[in-house]
Amino acid sequence: MPELVVTALLAPSRLTLKLLRAFMWSLVFSAALVAAAVYSCIALTHVLCRPRRGCCGRPRRIPPACLSDPALGEHRFLTLKSSGIRLHYVSAGRGNGPLMLFLHGFPENWFSWRYQLREFQSRFHVVAVDLRGYGSSDAPKDVDCYTIDLLMADIQDVILGLGYSKCILVSHDWGALLAWNFSIYYPSLVERMVVVSAAPMSVYQDYAMRHIGQFFRSNYVFLFQLPWLPEKLLSMSDFQILKTTLTHCKRGIPHLSPSELDAFLYDFSQPGGLTGPLNYYRNIFRNFPLEPQELATPTLLLWGEKDTYFDQGLVGAISSRFVPGRLEAHILPDMGHWIPQSHPKEMHEYMWAFLQDLLD
Repeated sequence: MPELVVTALLAPSRLTLKLLRAFMWSLVFSAALVAAAVYSCIALTHVLCRPRRGCCGRPRRIPPACLSDPALGEHRFLTLKSSGIRLHYVSAGRGNGPLMLFLHGFPENWFSWRYQLREFQSRFHVVAVDLRGYGSSDAPKDVDCYTIDLLMADIQDVILGLGYSKCILVSHDWGALLAWNFSIYYPSLVERMVVVSAAPMSVYQDYAMRHIGQFFRSNYVFLFQLPWLPEKLLSMSDFQILKTTLTHCKRGIPHLSPSELDAFLYDFSQPGGLTGPLNYYRNIFRNFPLEPQELATPTLLLWGEKDTYFDQGLVGAISSRFVPGRLEAHILPDMGHWIPQSHPKEMHEYMWAFLQDLLD
């Protein structure tokens, strides 16, 4: 068929897709402006209630001692083959078994896996990375350096760079979004997955379109589409919004000590420390609309019944995309979003049972 004819036949579809994307972006930025107004009021309220803290975040000069706890492993760096980016990671148990690679979420870093590093290093080589833009890893400033494709290439380079051909991928929140995608595009590198509190992007997209309440649960995503303002609001009153997120009596991490809280705030408090992590969100709508994808990697999915950020209905939506028999899903009663830190014992029990046949 002549090229001109093909172009003419495809023109209506291409135009429709462009109009759909334009409409989507208009909604996203409208929601971003509303979210900016709401979070500005919240941030200003924190400043007024705590005037001595001022409008800026206080840079932490010395990292808290818990970040250098030798029981958690050795601190190392890996230069990635694809990009030249240097990632920081903590490693323990090399030679004890298969690679177990941990991917953290926001606003966290490698330290969010401290309980799992202790638990599993006797039978696995456990590695918790600071993702690109976080902690001691390199943090390019450009938004285009945080696309899903580049972030998946980082994970591939970590696995291969550590000398392995596959891994058990354990992930939470943003790390889980990356893990879902990685298992689809690099299935040979993932033997098993453990996913906590996150859905594949295509599942999230379709579910949120049908359940408007999910947009309200994830309202911060719209704020983070804006340049510079989110960094300013999150740092006001010495990072009070982040502190509240992590320590809230109902929505936060129970019993988080001041030192553990500073383990997360230390890197965010450095100049430009928030920009890299927020750039993940600034790329989240780049590929809209997403096509449905079949999920086939054997996966343990753990979901908190009281997760305030993601609706329970997403678990059923995830299950509907899986090859039968490949997903083991549990909704955990009385647990929230931060299961790896809030209920490590229960998480470990599910993980040991799920991985037992690999150890026999």
